[in-house]
Amino acid sequence: MKNIEDINRESIKKITAKKKIPKFFAGDTLKIGVRIAEGKRERIQYFEGVCIAKKNRDINSSFTVRKISFGEGVERTFALYSPIIGSIKVIRSGKVKRAKLYYLRDRKGKSARISEKIKKRIGIDVLEPIDENQIETETTSTATTKEEKPKKEDLQKNKDVEQKKKLKKEELKTEKK
Repeated sequence: MKNIEDINRESIKKITAKKKIPKFFAGDTLKIGVRIAEGKRERIQYFEGVCIAKKNRDINSSFTVRKISFGEGVERTFALYSPIIGSIKVIRSGKVKRAKLYYLRDRKGKSARISEKIKKRIGIDVLEPIDENQIETETTSTATTKEEKPKKEDLQKNKDVEQKKKLKKEELKTEKK
């Protein structure tokens, strides 16, 4: 006989195979597409707000989203694997130190804001893989070149490398905008 937990895991695998559920946490601003049936027609209505709580309980997982609508606070709790949910999109990640943000219920205006989590980018270029042997040869070659005078060809290569770095920085700036 199968355990209830095994049955729940199998049903979760089936659901996640059909639709993609992003990773999100309390403090993130979410846009949830909710399926609404009106007679024979079905449409998607979006509910956008801050996730104030998330409960991870296998198939019974749920999350609560809060938004301000016409000056009134509205909270809605969704079952994570429910067929009512059409889509979940993370608009921005919030920087919080708590798992449950129920204190936002009492706050209004600027005090209810959550600062944005900035994701750091590592300065390593992924396009050019570097081998350890290559690094060792570069360090030994630089040690020998310090004793000798730099050649015109080496100076030209260094200028080309600097120009490429500047171009990459400009491209990153335009991508961020």
